[in-house]
This record gives sequence, structure tokens and C-alpha cells, in this order.
Amino acid sequence: MKELVERLYPVCRSITGDGLRRTLEIVGEHIPLTVSEVPTGTEVLDWTVPKEWNIRAAWVKDPSGRKVIDFAEHNLHIVGYSTPLHATMPLAELREHLHTLPEQPTLIPYRTSYYSETWGFCLRHDVLESLPDGDYEVFIDSTVEDGHLSYGEHVIPGELTDEVIFSCHVCHPSLANDNMASVAVAVELAKRLAVQKTRYTYRFIFAPGTVGAITWLARNFERVDRIVGGATLACAGDRGSLTYKRSRRGDAPIDRAVEHVLRESGRPHKVIDFSPYGYDERQYCSPGFNLGVGSLTRTPYAGYPEYHTSGDDPDFVTEESMADTLETLWEAVTVLERDRRYVNLSPYGEPQLGRRGLYDSLGGRSDTKQAQMAMLWVLNLSDGDHSLLDVAQRSGLPFATVADAADALRGAGLVKE
Repeated sequence: MKELVERLYPVCRSITGDGLRRTLEIVGEHIPLTVSEVPTGTEVLDWTVPKEWNIRAAWVKDPSGRKVIDFAEHNLHIVGYSTPLHATMPLAELREHLHTLPEQPTLIPYRTSYYSETWGFCLRHDVLESLPDGDYEVFIDSTVEDGHLSYGEHVIPGELTDEVIFSCHVCHPSLANDNMASVAVAVELAKRLAVQKTRYTYRFIFAPGTVGAITWLARNFERVDRIVGGATLACAGDRGSLTYKRSRRGDAPIDRAVEHVLRESGRPHKVIDFSPYGYDERQYCSPGFNLGVGSLTRTPYAGYPEYHTSGDDPDFVTEESMADTLETLWEAVTVLERDRRYVNLSPYGEPQLGRRGLYDSLGGRSDTKQAQMAMLWVLNLSDGDHSLLDVAQRSGLPFATVADAADALRGAGLVKE
């Protein structure tokens, strides 16, 4: 995962363009991707697919002819969607188009201007403060013209056509945690699922933020009713503890699964309620769709000093954090896959488990007492209304122990799905 982050990091991405295509191409080397190209001007819900932006070079030269800002040195030096320009101007005029972080003078900020025709550069504040007066040559070799918006999908078919979606935004240039770490985690999760026999169908969506998710939704109205839930993935590699943001529903299957996994882990974490601000969960959870899609991050957006700055580089991302994010997702998927509702076929009194060999089957287990209790809880709550996750939460037993007990009881003919 760390190697993939390092490879993706230098690519200059935006909501459209060749950098976005290159990102999808690299992801496609790891998992098969179906890439869609949606033409500029296409109406997608209340939005319109914008013009495509590509950039080849951009720099500013001081009065001596020395390059003091150079896009070739860092992608964040150019404001995203800057229009082409070649001009000479005094420093006072140039400063109106320069963006810095005075409170973080050694970092380059990330700025964009997707929907208004303008231009600009980003730089370290200490560099700005050192610029001499005089005339500056400004050059931006870019195009903003009709083209396409690109997004990629990877689908793992399951026994059911019901889908779980995981969505990552792939539009940020040279920001490692936000969001290439999440892309790498999603790729690894997809690889794991691909070698499993799954109950649900899993769909991974790699799209530019906001307008990309809106475009996908606009083009997939017929699929929405089959989506049982999912999560947006972002900021998956920083050293902060995990944060789960519930879906708009608040009690969707993914909400309950992730919360259970985090609580059982004993690790520091946060679970927060839905708000219509953040990543693309706000598109999937818009009231017309109201999908059970939450958001899993480590430190949430804008919650760490390096957020949307040059400080969010590959060194900021740790292998341990990405592995922890991946394992949490894997455990949540396992809960989704194994969660069922059962009906007790011998509901009048407690059935005799010993003569069915169920107690004997537990011999040698380190959690024999837990397993016995799990059988009793499953039998008692198998009324068609309670799921196995309900059983685990009410009993305080590990979900895996409860699911194993249900498998044993089903095998003995005492419960049915």
C-alpha cells in the first residue's frame, strides 16, 4: 500500500484531465477497472460536467530571471484549473494571485478554482516574503476546453445482486493521506474480496470529488435500489485514531457493523453523527437517495495541520495506519457478510443441545463457555426480528462467536435463515 501511495503521489490530478486518467490507469494495474468518460456539458442531476483541464508547465520568474515558483517542482504550486497565461507584471499585481499560509510559512497550500476562469500560484509564505520588488514573468501552459470527466469502477460479483459500495475521491494532486492512502487501502480490500466467495456484490468507485460522485449517481439510478450501503474512504494513513461518520440513516448495516468492530477492538476511536459536509457520503446520503453510506477516516478533514498542504506527503502516511484501516474495513465486511436473521425451529422451551452433539462440538475451544452462551443467546433471539449483530450487541459476546454458534445451530436443524 505504501508503495502505491508513493507511485501515485507525483501525479497531478484534478476533477478532469490526463492526471486523473493516469491515476485510474495505475489503479487498473492492480485491480481491473471499468473506466467511464462523460463528455463536458452532460447534465448530471443539478450539475453539469465541466470543461477538462490539463497543464504542462507553469512558473514565475523574478526580475533577475530566476524561477521562484515552478510547477515542475511541486504540483501544489499551481491553483487547480488555472487558465493559460504568459505576461509580465509588477509584484504588487502578481501578489493578488499568490496564495500562502502565513501561519504555516514553510508549507505550500492546495487551492483550486474549478468553476471560475482565473489563475493563481501557491507557495511557501517565507518565499513570498523574500520576493524583491520589480517585474515578474508569469507563464502557465494549460488548457481548459471541452473534454471528459473520468471515473473508474471495480466490481466483485457476489451471490446476491445487492451491492456494498466503497467510494474514494481521486482528484487531489500530490496529497498522500487525502486521498491516495485511501485509494491504496481500497485496492487492497478489493484484492482480498476478489479471492473470497461473497454474499454481497462489492463495487469500488474511484471518482473525482463531488461532481464525480454526482455523475456516478446520475448514471446509475437503476442500481441505487440494490445498494445496501457502504462507505466513503478518506485520510486512511495518518497517525490519528479511526473516526467513523454515520450515514444519514444513522443505523444502516454499515453503521452498525463498523461501530461494533471499533467498539470490540478496544482501540481509541470516534463515532460521529452524519452532517451534510465532508466527503462524498453527502452525495450518497442526499435525501433523494438516502443510501446507507457512512465515512471512514482516521483524522477527519481539516483535522490535522498538514491537511491540504505540501506537508501531506508520503512520509506523513504510515504503513501501520493504513494496515489498521484495512483490517477494520475487513472486519466490518466480515460482519456484513455473516450477519443474518434466524428463526428458532424449537422455540417452546430450550432445546436439548447435548443429544445433538452441540456441546461436544465445543470441546477444546478456548472460549467454550462463551460459545455455549452464544448458542443460548442465538436460540433465544432467533425470532425473525433480531439479527446476529443484534445478538452480539445485546449479549456482549464477540460477533464471530455468535455467528459460529448460529452456524452450528443451523447445521443441527434448530434454526433457519
